[in-house]
Amino acid sequence: MKNFLRVGVTALLFLSALISRANPLRLVQTIPMPNVKGRIDHMDVDVKGQRLFVAGLENGSLEVIDLAASKWSKSIPGFKKTQGVAYIPSLNKVFVASGDDGMLRIFRGDSLELVDSIKLELGPNRVAYDPHKNILYVGYGGKDAGKDYGEVGIIDAKTDKHLGDIKVDTHPSELLLDKSGKTLYVFVSVSSKVQVVDTEKREVVSTWTVSSQRNGDGALDENTHRLLIGTRTPPQMIVMDSATGKEVASLRP
Repeated sequence: MKNFLRVGVTALLFLSALISRANPLRLVQTIPMPNVKGRIDHMDVDVKGQRLFVAGLENGSLEVIDLAASKWSKSIPGFKKTQGVAYIPSLNKVFVASGDDGMLRIFRGDSLELVDSIKLELGPNRVAYDPHKNILYVGYGGKDAGKDYGEVGIIDAKTDKHLGDIKVDTHPSELLLDKSGKTLYVFVSVSSKVQVVDTEKREVVSTWTVSSQRNGDGALDENTHRLLIGTRTPPQMIVMDSATGKEVASLRP
């Protein structure tokens, strides 16, 4: 039997400017993705074009959802463990990282035609984009690549060139870039740490230990200088001061 996965789509995806931060998010619709099997992973949104890009991790595909029409639109196959997705409207490009083939593929933003690909080490996962320098950061390496350290690849998003790498403790599980583009927070889940990278020096300048284990997803609130960290063991949210690494709160469901 076909496995139908559903993506919960909230108004935040394309009407975020109209939603007050004080109002809780609520599910307004579900959109089926036919023929997508297994786990999905990261997403990115084209606000102007009202499209949602979804990584079909186990399906080996990039799924495209038409938010205006509230329906699945297109499936792009050919990936091995589809993970990080970055839509960059100013460059008319969609970058897609896939872990099991070590590839970063680049598609035209409008036609979704494959225009370039970059071979990296195994394990490409998270991506983060700096619009000031047109730099895309990609986390990979570690155990996936048979190494005892991880790497953050530096990609020139205009020319699709791999400019170099930043060495981190293990495979990065999350990349969060501040608005200035000067500070990159790298979550290393295996060692339960956050490593702070100076992007101008291209090196780790601080390492902070997370009190809970296996830090995964996260968010950065620059207005309050807070780093919000989701952990798996136990499942909770750790809140750190993004300037000092001091833990200021711990919340459990």
